Amino acid sequence: MTQALRLGIAGLGTVGGGVLDILARHGALVAARAGRPVEVVAVSARSRGKDRGHDLSKLVWHDDPVKLAADPGIDVFVELMGGEGDPARSAVETALRGGKHVITANKALLAHHGAGLARLAEDRGVALNFEAAVAGGIPIVKTIREGLAGNRLGKVFGILNGTCNYILTKMANEGRSFADVLKEAQALGYAEADPTFDVGGFDTAHKLAVLTALAFGAEVNLKAIDIEGIERITLEDIRNASEMGYKIKLLGVAVASGQGIEQRVHPTLIPKGSPVADTDGVFNAVVVKGDFAGDLMLEGRGAGAHPTASAVLSDVVDIARGNRRPVFGVPAGELRPYQAAPPRAHEGGFYVALTLQDKPGAVAAVASILADEKISIESIVQRGKTEKDTPRATAPFILITHDTVESRMRAALERIERDGHVAGQPRMIRIERL
Repeated sequence: MTQALRLGIAGLGTVGGGVLDILARHGALVAARAGRPVEVVAVSARSRGKDRGHDLSKLVWHDDPVKLAADPGIDVFVELMGGEGDPARSAVETALRGGKHVITANKALLAHHGAGLARLAEDRGVALNFEAAVAGGIPIVKTIREGLAGNRLGKVFGILNGTCNYILTKMANEGRSFADVLKEAQALGYAEADPTFDVGGFDTAHKLAVLTALAFGAEVNLKAIDIEGIERITLEDIRNASEMGYKIKLLGVAVASGQGIEQRVHPTLIPKGSPVADTDGVFNAVVVKGDFAGDLMLEGRGAGAHPTASAVLSDVVDIARGNRRPVFGVPAGELRPYQAAPPRAHEGGFYVALTLQDKPGAVAAVASILADEKISIESIVQRGKTEKDTPRATAPFILITHDTVESRMRAALERIERDGHVAGQPRMIRIERL
């Protein structure tokens, strides 16, 4: 009989429990696809006494995940603890140095230390697989690294955080405020008690950093990402966008050009009816643009016990069958040094919401400044005046621009704000016409 592939799992939370569920239900199917039995033989978790719905009495328990990583009785160390630092980092490095394959769902670890871990894995001749680290059950890592190996990729973007997508969808469909929907998301377990990591765009940035390295063969560079969350998105913004034919989504976008790589995370207006715009709720969607394959979009559940565990098991099957590839698609030593595109080089349309002082010349002053910066207007919506929360009468003024360079747009908004015709800070949202 072929020897079983022995797994050691560090972390028996949502995803770890999902791995146990799948193996309990589909152990024979996984074994058939892996070409050998797959067994969990050792674990590390915070509490031994917690009921996890499975009989774990015959497994080897380690209170210290680093000791689990060094256990000679395992072939594969499965890291499902999370976090960019210890104990996850030390445990993964220990496993790799000991010649053990590693599977991780830890996007933060990869975003901060991916290049170094890739070099260590390849030096030791073992796999470092991470399908579960980005977009849950969507097989985006294999798609980029293997399915599109014959393509030069120019752009990868998408909805990479289900919490933000849930909040924006609920605001749009039910006319509720950001704060109200956030409370509901927290009650349902979609958002943490401190939601900053999700709604601030940082979770999306970690995932984007990993996808960028995969797509463009460059070193992982989280610090190069321009990050903006959804905290400032108002119900009025969503309604205005809808009237103009758009939905608002939080996107992670990476673009490679002759100028370098551009990485950004921000709320984005997307035309209604496009596949990404129609991705609602907790679902994720990732679009990859290849020079020969064209545009490819994958949509699915970006988180959750079983979708993410499904991605972990796909990595297990690869290791069982000896399918070992360079971590980021090319050998770690051949990853190109990260070259950032010039700041604010993004070119596209923009949504701008201004609260104009209701006095003669305000609209003309805004139009003049935009003209000076060579920015043309595609459409305008002007609301009736309001006295609310302002010292004098004001009027909401919303415009959509034709494509322009972001640096010009920001320069124009700075001038408009200084000019004295607006109350409060202008709000700008990028447009991706897809």
